[in-house]
Amino acid sequence: MTRTVFEKADVIPMVAEVFRELGYEGASMSKITARTRLSKGSLYYFFPGGKEEMAAEILAHIDKWFISNVFEPLERDEPHAAIQNMWREIDAYFRSGQRICLIGAFALDETRDRFASMIRQYFKRWIDSLSAAIVRAGASIEVAAKISEEAIGRIQGGLILSRALNDETIFERTLVGLAERVTEFFEATHHD
Repeated sequence: MTRTVFEKADVIPMVAEVFRELGYEGASMSKITARTRLSKGSLYYFFPGGKEEMAAEILAHIDKWFISNVFEPLERDEPHAAIQNMWREIDAYFRSGQRICLIGAFALDETRDRFASMIRQYFKRWIDSLSAAIVRAGASIEVAAKISEEAIGRIQGGLILSRALNDETIFERTLVGLAERVTEFFEATHHD
């Protein structure tokens, strides 16, 4: 039985979960309709461009969430509070490591070339936003960039390991370790 959906905003999260589960290539229209219980007609109504338009809209939806909940707070709020907020928000968003980073997953397969600009922009904005907060807290641009790249890389790696081993404590330990490392850095810069 198909379900009735009235807004595109209701459809995007459902389709995103199918892409998270099956990947872009594995998410055929028939699998998307089966898992979301939406008819093909409904999907094409919301996404006339088919699967590629769905993926682009999902990536834009994810980016918008990160802009509002992570990137902008890192860019404008008091740096220590903004970074603490980032740990909480990404832990909740990734469900303590049980939800993959769809943009990261797209970066690893053939999908990367199709959405290269969106993928690059997402990771660059995250690194730059975190780096900006760390600079405002007193670090040099070079040190802030290094810490930011390491943090985003470890977050992505923690997500992969947590999912691969079905152990959410890996992601939790990753975030705690990163938070401790950044806190130690802040304490060291304030004692110098």
